[in-house]
Amino acid sequence: MKKLTTLLLSAIMISNVCGESAGQKAEAAHTQGIAAEKAGDPVAARSHHASALKLNPNHANARFSLGQLKINGEAIAAKGREAKFGKIMIPAIQLDAVTVQEAFEALTLILDKQSEEGAPNFVITDPSNRFAGRTITLNLKNIPAEGVMKYLAEQAGANVRHDEYAVVITPR
Repeated sequence: MKKLTTLLLSAIMISNVCGESAGQKAEAAHTQGIAAEKAGDPVAARSHHASALKLNPNHANARFSLGQLKINGEAIAAKGREAKFGKIMIPAIQLDAVTVQEAFEALTLILDKQSEEGAPNFVITDPSNRFAGRTITLNLKNIPAEGVMKYLAEQAGANVRHDEYAVVITPR
């Protein structure tokens, strides 16, 4: 009887230790999912949160995070694309009274040289022709691409949106 009780207690202790390690692994996977969200990678975040739920089906935070990814996944991805774009350093850009179209073409050429992935697709949408007659003059050195983009948008009177396959430029 004493051996049976000892065996049962050992089995309970082992299952508790395994449950704790599975719980810890689930929490670690959820934490990695949160980090992936902050980094702008909803695909990796979804994978980590799903792993957390496989390890612990009752992990409420992982379940909530998966639901939020369904709602906010595209916005998280857009922030990730914007952050990646912002890390590209532009050694110099000099523009003198160029059109909005020419300014973004010049930025495209510079980004093609500076980035391993190449330049994003810039799409200028101006059905009301508000950019006509606007000129841009810039003389910048050692600035992140996102900074150049902000200066261009400011001078053009434009809004910038980082879509999945293009950076869309529209008049304000």
